Amino acid sequence: MTMKELESCIEAYGTDIYTFCLHLTGNKELADDLYQDTFLTALEGMERIDKESNTKSYLLSISIRIWKNTKRKWAWRNRIAPTSEIVGNSAIDIAYEEKDGVLEDERLEVVKSAIEKLPGKYKIIILLYYMEEMPQEKIAKILHLPTGTIKSRLYAARKILKSQLEEYFYE
Repeated sequence: MTMKELESCIEAYGTDIYTFCLHLTGNKELADDLYQDTFLTALEGMERIDKESNTKSYLLSISIRIWKNTKRKWAWRNRIAPTSEIVGNSAIDIAYEEKDGVLEDERLEVVKSAIEKLPGKYKIIILLYYMEEMPQEKIAKILHLPTGTIKSRLYAARKILKSQLEEYFYE
């Protein structure tokens, strides 16, 4: 892949990748860092990117790998010298289309916070499946997992979300 082709990928998929980073981190500053690291890693490995394959999936897999490594490093450092948490528990702060009424806004916030509370292995799959609208086979390829594992984790994540949201939506 050439530099010009990478620039066109950034123009084409930049917004989607950034939005995914926001959902994944739940924090604007961390999302900015993750987004930048994703494209720096893509720039370093530019010759390995196959322009014929799905570049967006490749960029999403880079983001996921960097995020997992960051969380792992933070957890290790926190075991050695505990500090306040810097990753993962803040509210998702994204722009979304204005809906009619406060009730719709409140429902969206409840769903976002429920997704944010999911364990990482479920959260990533939910975000890829619903936000990026990827098929299960492609998610399996990105995460290097069998399709059956993706299906079972998606089922488990839906079950967790249902139990969390049931009391709010079905009072």
